[in-house]
Amino acid sequence: MSEEILINVTPQETRVAIMAQGALQELHIERSTSLGLVSNIYRGDVCRVLPGMQSAFVEIGLQRAAFLHATDILECSSAETERTIQEVLHEGQPLIVQVVKEPLGTKGARLTTQISIAGRFLVFLPEQQHIGVSQRIEDEAEREALRDRLSKLLPEDRKGGYIIRTQAETATDEELLADVDYLQKVWRNIQTSSKSAANRSLVFQELDLPMRVLRDVVNKDTECIRVDSRETYVKLREFSALYVQGAVSKLEHYQGERPLFDVYNVENEIKKALSRKVELKSGGYLIFDQTEALTTVDVNTGSFVSGRSLSDTIFKTNLEASQSIARQLRLRNLGGIIIIDFIDMDEDAQRAAVLEELQKAVAKDRTRTGIHGFSTLGLVEMTRKRTRESLAHILCEPCPVCQGRGELKTAQTVCYEILRELLRHARQFSAREFRVLASPKVIELLNDEESQSLANLSDFIGKPVSLQPEAQYSQEAFDIVLM
Repeated sequence: MSEEILINVTPQETRVAIMAQGALQELHIERSTSLGLVSNIYRGDVCRVLPGMQSAFVEIGLQRAAFLHATDILECSSAETERTIQEVLHEGQPLIVQVVKEPLGTKGARLTTQISIAGRFLVFLPEQQHIGVSQRIEDEAEREALRDRLSKLLPEDRKGGYIIRTQAETATDEELLADVDYLQKVWRNIQTSSKSAANRSLVFQELDLPMRVLRDVVNKDTECIRVDSRETYVKLREFSALYVQGAVSKLEHYQGERPLFDVYNVENEIKKALSRKVELKSGGYLIFDQTEALTTVDVNTGSFVSGRSLSDTIFKTNLEASQSIARQLRLRNLGGIIIIDFIDMDEDAQRAAVLEELQKAVAKDRTRTGIHGFSTLGLVEMTRKRTRESLAHILCEPCPVCQGRGELKTAQTVCYEILRELLRHARQFSAREFRVLASPKVIELLNDEESQSLANLSDFIGKPVSLQPEAQYSQEAFDIVLM
């Protein structure tokens, strides 16, 4: 499937859209005020060790202390040593660590001491010795052939291990050796910098977003890479000439009058990706609900009728939903546990076909996913690795009116809250009069349907109550002023 990569650059943020068959498949955003942290290497210091959880908190200079688990510490996870975290770490200990997960919500960054440095074709593991192959290369014979090929190219006295990336399938021996030289040079620079770096400071910073895309995303299916910034275009050409030579001919400086993302309808796709509801071409639709721990996806037939039978309608809707769900997971960058509620199907063959369609669709995902089939309740459970914030968390914040609930109390509910609050105030304070400030809709209800209730309360407390509409108040907001 051919791809186009669009890179939109402004002083404030850089956005990369990956298009396939004319549709937006992935969106990556990096802002100058909050650059990505994954793969950055820091010199930190241990601020707390938790033996009961076999984990530690490490200060690396961010707002929140980062989290380090024993399984991410080489001395603890090695089969030869099997030491506990309290045997390896102590408070105040300096430590070279790498970020493997961005801070998410209230959680700090996730760290590892098992450093890895990504190149175009290889990932260098300075603390290990084995040669691994990307899990995306499934053919065992091909995996073994790649492993043997790299082993023969490396010197016998080599230090460090490697993981062979999928791009290495088409790489020449010269390109692989050039990648090895580049990674060794980066590692030597990191070692030198780490010795002189202060505690809680950055030792190595990962490439910026456009260069990471060239290194990690560009492949034989990439037709062109359009960049709307002349400065970024020049930098990418220089970077490509050194490390990603196959991308040089695909780079193009976009100079059209219309914004690049408008030409490809990316802005509208972003708006849709922030909506709960996703329309399907058939007339069905999906509902996405995202929480901190998991995401639920509900599939509905909507107005779709296939013309044959209800069972056929449901089956076709579920098949189309499988493709759309996989795309939305990539586009929205949803991670963690994902529960999909397909429309109930009676036939096992149909369930198997829908599951197979979903597996094919998520196979295109660059992020590791796992599908665990239909549960006893008829729900499909799957997981998707989460390394950075979702699109909604990057671009949005909880509504200050509903506090992220997605719902508002009715005007009648607010009226009853006001009546209870008036009674509470009357018992606590001695006032000549009580004045209620609330939204016009609430005040209107108090003057109309609830006027008798308000009059009865006024008689009961023996104090007049006046009403004042405030246009700037939300429906749930109100104040009671003592006069």
